Amino acid sequence: MKTVALVGTFDSKGTEYQYIKKLLEKLDLNVFTIHTGVFESSFVPDIDVTEIAEQVDEDIEKIRERNDRAYATDVLAKGLEILLPKLYAQNLFDGVLSFGGTGGTSLVAPGMRKLPIGIPKLIVSTVASGDTSVYVGTSDIIMMPSIVDVSGLNKISKRIFGNAVSAMAGLLNYRFETEEDEHPLIATTMFGVTTPAVNYAREYLEKNGYEVLVFHATGVGGQTMESLIADGYFKGVLDLTTTEWADQLVGGILNAGEKRLEAAVDAKVPQVVSLGALDMVNFGPFETVPEQFKERLFYKHNPTVTLMRTTVEENKVLGKIIAEKLNKAQTEIILTIPEKGFSGIDVVDGPFYFPEADLALISSIKEHLNNEKVHVIELNNAINDQEFAEFSAQQLMNLIEKEGN
Repeated sequence: MKTVALVGTFDSKGTEYQYIKKLLEKLDLNVFTIHTGVFESSFVPDIDVTEIAEQVDEDIEKIRERNDRAYATDVLAKGLEILLPKLYAQNLFDGVLSFGGTGGTSLVAPGMRKLPIGIPKLIVSTVASGDTSVYVGTSDIIMMPSIVDVSGLNKISKRIFGNAVSAMAGLLNYRFETEEDEHPLIATTMFGVTTPAVNYAREYLEKNGYEVLVFHATGVGGQTMESLIADGYFKGVLDLTTTEWADQLVGGILNAGEKRLEAAVDAKVPQVVSLGALDMVNFGPFETVPEQFKERLFYKHNPTVTLMRTTVEENKVLGKIIAEKLNKAQTEIILTIPEKGFSGIDVVDGPFYFPEADLALISSIKEHLNNEKVHVIELNNAINDQEFAEFSAQQLMNLIEKEGN
């Protein structure tokens, strides 16, 4: 019989959680209750909030006396972030279910994000219909809109609670078990304008016995890849599309944060890096482009995506950033440079063809690189040429073999 960790504020929503607990038990699921509310639970939980606070050396009584909701939420979120993975490691539950508003969701989500990918994680929340990236992050948390506040039992809330319980039962009891694949995993990054390169590289690697996971370089894609690299999923990284750094620098909407390009270096995972789509910054529909950029060169990728060409000066800075990231390497890295263009539209007669800007990026990288473990290889190709893609893939295979992975 599977066990659900039912996590929430049993002080303010005790009636609702007891109702949900009974629904889970009717579906032959064990329930492991974890109380995250500041005050005493309305029923005896398996794990009390006192234990959560202790994870970060805090006293729940002092938290209660302080009477600061923001502080309490922050402390208990950090405590649950530590405790929940410990409880899972003890085989105390198989999946996690929670219900709440902004506070409850903020409290539970960090702990769920620390659980392994594939473990069912479901949050029914009042904020599930908005921007959920702050809660989901790079995890596989499922968020379901609560429609009404998680406060009271009524015709709507009972239906939503029932659907959530049924969904969790299905996730636990009717899971699709994939066949174990012993092919070593490779991570690679793709954008629409670098798709041919990634497809060529992926096919080449698969023919040579590797399994390739492709991450769309849309900000969250790069963050997710970095997270999985740090968690040890990959034997190698083929980071062909590093465009997210252009958005991070200039202010586009698809940035992946300042730690992009760090995980493989830190984990000493063999990697080949390239400069895919660094010729562009991403915005939404043209009318959403910030006013200070209105005189720049644009390409309307589709009605909802507007691309802006990077400049010579921006590329000089990008080159310095990339060099600084790679300079931290303690193991060999290969940087492959496509001299004839960084994307499908950065080629002769293409709308973003600007060789001076490309050269500024290449020159800046060379100027600031000072690590002999980073090998720069320039090829007389555009990034989407099959020859370039397969060469980069082969270089990664050489590194993996050399490292004995």
